[in-house]
Amino acid sequence: MSPHSVNVEMDGLRIRIAIDRGGTFTDCLGMVEGREQDIVVKLLSQDPANYADAPIEGIRRILEQATGKSYPRDQKVDTSEFSSFSVRMGTTVATNALLERKGERLALLITKGFKDSLQIATQSRPKLFALNIVKPGVLYEDVVEVDERVTIEDYQQNPMPDPEALQAALKTDPALTQGVSGQVVRVLKKLNVEKTRKDLQMLYDKGYRSVAICMAHSYTFQEHELTIERLAKEIGFPQISLSSQLLPMIKMTSRGISTTADAFLAPVIKRYIAGFQDGFEDGLTSRNTRFEFMQSDGGLVNSKNFSGLRAILSGPAGGVVGHARTSFDVADGTPVIGFDMGGTSTDVSRYDGKFDHTFENTTAGVTVMAPQLDINTVAAGGGSILFWRHGLFVVGPDSAGAHPGPACYRKGGPLTVTDANLFLGRLLPDYFPKIFGPNENEELDVEITRRKFTELAKQVNQETNSAKSEEEIALGFIEVANESMAKPIRSLTEARGFDTSAHNLACFGGAGGQHACAIASSLSIQTVIIHAYSSILSAYGMALADVIHEAQEPASGIFDKEAMPSIRSRISALTSKVDKELMSEGISPRHIHHEVYLNLRYKGTDNPLMILEPKNGDFEEAFKNEHQREFTFTFPGRNIIVDDIRVRGVGQSLSLPQESPQAELKSLTAVPIGKEKQDDSTSVYFAGIGKNTCPVFFLGNLRRGHTIKGPAMIIDKTQTIVVEPSATATILSRYVIINVPPVATWEAESAQVADPIRLSIFGHRFMSIAEQMGRIFQKTSVSTNIKERLDFSCALFSPDGKLVANAPHVPVHLGSMEYAVRYQHEQYGKVLKPGDHLCTNHPLAGGTHLPDITIVTPIWDSTNEHIIFYVASRGHHAEIGGTQPGSMPSDSKLLYEEGAMTMSFKLVSEGRFNEDVVRRFLYDEPAAYPGCSGTRTYKDNVSDLKAAIAANQKGSQLICTLVQECTLPVVHFYMDAIKHNAEVAVREFLKTAGKKSGGQPLRFSDYMDDGTEIKLEVRIDAETGSSDFDFTGTGRETFNCLNAPKAIAHSAIIYCLRALIDVDIPLNQGCLAPINVIIPEGTILNPSGHAAVCAGNPITSQRITDVILGAFNACAASQGCCNILSFGMGGLDDKGRVIPGFGIGETICGGSGAGRTWHGTSGVHVHMTNTRITDPEIYELRYPIILRQFSIRKGSGGKGLYNGGDGVIREIEFRLPLSASMLSERRVLRPYGLAGGGAGQTGLNLYVKREADGTERVINLGGKMELNVQPGERIIIHTPGGGGWGSPNLSASAMSQVERPDRDLDEEEEDPFESLLNLEQNFYKEGHRLGVEDGSRSGRIEGRAFGLEKGFEKFLDMGRLHGRTSIWASRMPKCKDGSQTENEEWIPHDNKRATQIPSAPPQLPDKPRLEKHLQALYALVEPESLPTQNEEDAVSEFDDRLKRARAKSKVIEKLIDEKRSINENGGVLGAVAVPHGQEDIGGQGQAVHDKWEGEGNIEDLGGPRTMVNGTDPVKASSSFQPRGSVHSWTSAAEAAS
Repeated sequence: MSPHSVNVEMDGLRIRIAIDRGGTFTDCLGMVEGREQDIVVKLLSQDPANYADAPIEGIRRILEQATGKSYPRDQKVDTSEFSSFSVRMGTTVATNALLERKGERLALLITKGFKDSLQIATQSRPKLFALNIVKPGVLYEDVVEVDERVTIEDYQQNPMPDPEALQAALKTDPALTQGVSGQVVRVLKKLNVEKTRKDLQMLYDKGYRSVAICMAHSYTFQEHELTIERLAKEIGFPQISLSSQLLPMIKMTSRGISTTADAFLAPVIKRYIAGFQDGFEDGLTSRNTRFEFMQSDGGLVNSKNFSGLRAILSGPAGGVVGHARTSFDVADGTPVIGFDMGGTSTDVSRYDGKFDHTFENTTAGVTVMAPQLDINTVAAGGGSILFWRHGLFVVGPDSAGAHPGPACYRKGGPLTVTDANLFLGRLLPDYFPKIFGPNENEELDVEITRRKFTELAKQVNQETNSAKSEEEIALGFIEVANESMAKPIRSLTEARGFDTSAHNLACFGGAGGQHACAIASSLSIQTVIIHAYSSILSAYGMALADVIHEAQEPASGIFDKEAMPSIRSRISALTSKVDKELMSEGISPRHIHHEVYLNLRYKGTDNPLMILEPKNGDFEEAFKNEHQREFTFTFPGRNIIVDDIRVRGVGQSLSLPQESPQAELKSLTAVPIGKEKQDDSTSVYFAGIGKNTCPVFFLGNLRRGHTIKGPAMIIDKTQTIVVEPSATATILSRYVIINVPPVATWEAESAQVADPIRLSIFGHRFMSIAEQMGRIFQKTSVSTNIKERLDFSCALFSPDGKLVANAPHVPVHLGSMEYAVRYQHEQYGKVLKPGDHLCTNHPLAGGTHLPDITIVTPIWDSTNEHIIFYVASRGHHAEIGGTQPGSMPSDSKLLYEEGAMTMSFKLVSEGRFNEDVVRRFLYDEPAAYPGCSGTRTYKDNVSDLKAAIAANQKGSQLICTLVQECTLPVVHFYMDAIKHNAEVAVREFLKTAGKKSGGQPLRFSDYMDDGTEIKLEVRIDAETGSSDFDFTGTGRETFNCLNAPKAIAHSAIIYCLRALIDVDIPLNQGCLAPINVIIPEGTILNPSGHAAVCAGNPITSQRITDVILGAFNACAASQGCCNILSFGMGGLDDKGRVIPGFGIGETICGGSGAGRTWHGTSGVHVHMTNTRITDPEIYELRYPIILRQFSIRKGSGGKGLYNGGDGVIREIEFRLPLSASMLSERRVLRPYGLAGGGAGQTGLNLYVKREADGTERVINLGGKMELNVQPGERIIIHTPGGGGWGSPNLSASAMSQVERPDRDLDEEEEDPFESLLNLEQNFYKEGHRLGVEDGSRSGRIEGRAFGLEKGFEKFLDMGRLHGRTSIWASRMPKCKDGSQTENEEWIPHDNKRATQIPSAPPQLPDKPRLEKHLQALYALVEPESLPTQNEEDAVSEFDDRLKRARAKSKVIEKLIDEKRSINENGGVLGAVAVPHGQEDIGGQGQAVHDKWEGEGNIEDLGGPRTMVNGTDPVKASSSFQPRGSVHSWTSAAEAAS
């Protein structure tokens, strides 16, 4: 009897059907009570030629097998003859609608000021190194800002809370009310009901029928949302999604995006359900029928309550439930890892007796805030494409998909994992259906796979000087794929404090059986469990699932004994609520049990844990135990806060027993079988033994107790199981159990020549270690900066301190940490002992700026005598003392003003945490400097330092494990090899770049707002790929905080090279091996040890990046800033007393630069940072501010063929007297455009100041300012936009001719000579178009002549451009009296203007002379005499003539040489910026240029110029803006707009 067979009295069949509707296949499982065998149907999800709906077709086929009757497709299914008929379904309808963006048209209603906040989201970019930043689009088409506003009255960072006073105010202040969570809420603006009604009616009249509603703080104050819902219902909206009802949890952005997802998906789901029900006579509404859907949280829900928001992981959730209910044994207790390998991706999950849920996940680019099973997905599956790239084997993430599919599908596809398995004999074509090829009637094509692997093997062997066989190459890709799939398993186990080897591996999905043994072996997992229904386990999981209903409410306040009566009362109310819902679905009360959760965290932290009530009811003890396991520490004596109360009602609607193989396995009598029982044999290639003739067994022919030693193959209709050599398979009644011995330790002597397969695997392992360190750092930290904004990095280093792997967390840390580790190694390596951890942050010791504190930990060999690796974690501490809260003073001039600093000290000595030294570092020493305080958040600093230690300990543990597996010599060998691999990748790129530049240096410069130049010349040896990145000519160290320690330039170079290479390469010291970086001492990029540097790391680094990318002509400038706003209170007062307080800083996004084929992106962090922005509700909960606005700054991106991205507007109102600091750039000089694209708009910082008489003044703060703000005052930050690419007047096809790939390096933008000699192709194409429109047979030929004429006209236009906008002199010398001199260095001087520009540059040839020789060149070409009979001949002749004409025209070549000479000396492209002070708000440096009249004279490009006090001033003030090598201007009024 099957496990679910029951003896019942029946007056009709009892049928239960479970369906998993996937993207490709639909799996159906039919169970008839009393019958031994279940019915399995597998069919295509889309087959319109045969059926309209796959689930209905599956049900029809099941019923025909169950009853023996016919159920015609053209008739509705009649279920009246069954005494019980149940359908449970999981579906990808919601996921597909998200992926294809084919949901319901909807509008969003959101609090005023936040119309773009869901578009900006976290402000981080999805792909760290992508210059073309692609963010997922929003789901709504229209947005209405609702005129209402509430905020939380108190704030968590209040150093002196007064709860009694708050409660008293609640009784007397009518604007205060208590939210659902218990928090006191202030209603700042009541809902304007009539205005909202009109807005809703307007949306309805536009055709919207679905609305998403999300108000600020509606998780606790729901009144306004409920009122809007009532209005929408009155108007007639059928779909109304409220954020407060879907999931009342804090985080407005995530909750808002989730609400739009529900409004987008719910109508689609409802239509699908209605269509499905329409296929049944009774619509599945009769008393004898049940119709339920699987939700993302692993529970079933009645179809009428199924929401789009909870449908997204419906199918995968069934698989998790399936492996949990079939592979976990309660008595045994061994946790199970679910391994579900499909065609494009692999899902992994973990079950230890309870389901783990997450509450924020991203699917198809949409972040959904709802309970979901914790499923980790990696982009590696059967269809993952195989690449040989830069000496590494790469698998995925690109997938061949269903079309064309793998190469063996006979549709021209690429090599994939499936092809590798087929080629190695791990798939048997004879047992696959013949559904491949153009007509879908052929078998798998082994020959094309063999041919492609032979070609690939030749390439690999040629490039590596090796002799690997095709089989070794294919197996290498399998091993790399296995390693990439093992990575998320380690994340679920090791990264959370679990021993991976102490698990069983439950394998399911179509491709999992081919990889399960190898993956288990690499993870030291000894048992693989494969259920009989493994190929349909998601459907079977739905049959085993329970009906679930949840209720949740936000909470607040301290969790203690006094709070428990109130909490118990709320739990009781929520329990009654879920019971009512479950009983309404026909669940008997005796079949209902409850899971009660409290979402708890330590006060002052942001790492809540959802704690299931233990059997003894002690939530506090359970929380502390879980915190210790998850984060490795607790906070003795610190209060615990309860954020949410959650009750999960579980209704057992079916009486299917729990399955597990362990008991059966223990009582089994093993019967070994061999080739005598085989059904077939095949040749399979295995590591170590090569090709081997393996027996093939049909699973259906095997009997309980049979054991099969590997190598062997076990197959059935839907899967292939590979039993690796040394593994043993045991057959149970409903399982295949495979015992896998642990992998053998590598032989040290095997590491003589770098094997590319092992190299690829070690690359994964090294990076995985750095990434796991990062996860521990984030989890165990307490600060917003590290935990939420992710401003940290982790890396591992060689024994001499050189970078091995840097997890790509924050780009500005890439490479720069190496200098800190090397300094510590050189200074202290010989005196370190096991258990030591070093702390450092000084710029001269490899630091970037003082808030970035680095913890360096040596890793020792087994004898504790030799250091074998280092690990390091660097985190940005939002407060470390100094002159201002936030430790980022915009007016700092000396390093000590920016807070705590140390070259090095032992944070931990032989395992003992040096608390007294830490306090001296963070508190006592900073306070000893004049005007400075110690840290204002000492406890949080210490907690974050301990989090860094925990991250390093995790790294140490993982490295030691790797050494145990592979031996130290092998690990060190591949440590060096992976660095060499990165070097090779960079050299190859630089060789290509050098050839494109024709051996000419790449030059670029840009300026800080104070006029300091950052200048770069890149000299590349095209033969070797070696290069000089020479910053000679860069401006001197500045007497402000913009100085950047030299490690930052190295980080910028690594980032830019990785972005330009645009494929994954190892991020390590090898990236810089081909590069000689030259940075003169005493410059802004290599300052002295006394220089202030706080802005160099986040801001100057952005300008360095713009200069490097500009030199390579890669893309227009991005916003070039991080727009840092810091504020806080406390520290030492005027009398030296310590005032409790806090400090916080945030960086704000802007626009990214456009590129050759893409528009810039609006509202995103760029280049050297990728930190997240704090959620509005979290921001207001923690700090005494009101976020009034966070929106896109429309039109601030540069205009072009491709526009630059727009910046943002962020408006903050302060509720208490605070110190505030604004630190920003690009407030004077605009982000440059390229290839004729316009510059982005400068940023603008405004201060809305309240005067004593109640009036308000709007004041321009300039780029940098320290303020003491008062309640009600606001700062409004307008961030810069990105530059544009290409002339806005040209078509993309024309620009593609202008910007040919062979001329994208070292070319001056908008240059008159280049416009004739290099840009003529653009005009030829335009002429050809005109010729075709005229019907001319020789249109292309005439077009070329026309193009040359237009090239000449464009030349003259550019001359006028230069005449209007270029000024000679890159510096303006000034005497102390304000007059000019040619010899003295320019000294910035507040509130004074330069009066004269120095002498002129060398004269350019005059216009008549140029015109003469251009006409001569035109005559040499003689376009009128070109042949007209054959267009191709004419084109070829034209090109030859132009080439000869260029060679003959010595004058033109002479002009080119003169132009280059002039440019090298500053020439007409030299920069000029007039000094500005704080009174000149915004720093619009006033400058002038001559008035140009008529056609303009080329000779006027030179000669003396007259400044403000001269005789011919410009009538309006202007801001000087360099744009690459050409300078544009904008008026002060325009900049301020």
